[in-house]
Amino acid sequence: MAGLLILFAGLFGAAGVAGAALAAHGGEVRLVATAAAIALVHAPALLGLAALRPLLGRWADLGGGVMIAGTLLFSGDLAARVLLGDRLFANAAPIGGGMLIAAWLIIAVSGLVRGTRAVHGRGGDDDRV
Repeated sequence: MAGLLILFAGLFGAAGVAGAALAAHGGEVRLVATAAAIALVHAPALLGLAALRPLLGRWADLGGGVMIAGTLLFSGDLAARVLLGDRLFANAAPIGGGMLIAAWLIIAVSGLVRGTRAVHGRGGDDDRV
């Protein structure tokens, strides 16, 4: 799963920079800039999850998977509106945004679970979700 997180981090980073460049040159600046910002924010987050995978275990996989899907839906829908003239499907961006919020909450819970295990002497190396 770490390889998949890194793959999408690179793809989101490249898409974010391309989107920022497109926004700088006109068109639907607001939509493109927002899509680019979401992609650029989540690219390093995915790299971080890949790096923290030995510590977080399946929590990193779950949070990263939800983050990938959410970014694809949110940024993809905004980009589709500009590039294709139509949305991916009804409510794709809000669903993607909700998934991104959920992904960050999964990551927050993973820290809580990891911290609780360390406090109770279980070491936290168990990667059960």
